[in-house]
Amino acid sequence: METDEKIQAHVLSIWKENRGFFSGKGSEGMLILTNRNLYFVKKTEAAMRWWGAIRTRQVVRLLQSKDVMIVEDGYDEENLSVDMENKKNQKISFNNILYIEAKEKVWGSTLEVDIIEGQKEKKLRFSVVQDWVKYPLSAPTKFLKVDWSGLVKYIKDKQIMTE
Repeated sequence: METDEKIQAHVLSIWKENRGFFSGKGSEGMLILTNRNLYFVKKTEAAMRWWGAIRTRQVVRLLQSKDVMIVEDGYDEENLSVDMENKKNQKISFNNILYIEAKEKVWGSTLEVDIIEGQKEKKLRFSVVQDWVKYPLSAPTKFLKVDWSGLVKYIKDKQIMTE
């Protein structure tokens, strides 16, 4: 994380999966937008009590307003910096994003992102989960319809256009 990075949006209960044939299973985490990068935090040092309380508050808020452009209490740039020391967490530079778009599905809203990671192109899908089943494996049972447009516009406005 860079010293002048500031969190612009913080969304919990994110289900990330690869798009495409034989994409494999997804994973749960947080999606964090800063003024320079997009982060997917799969492993956090944040306390479980904090996670549960914020996740419940987020579901209520998103059912009312749908806008994902909000910063949650109790998690700041210092927490993100600590979490990014774990190699399981993913940092996506805005300029490594080839395509980003919000899509509406019958079951919920998705954020579709195509990125360059190393020399490979990856197609990812992020969605906000309202309800989970925890046994035998953590998996979403119900997704939320949210408004990703602010996040998409923010990233597109910050990207450096090159030919």
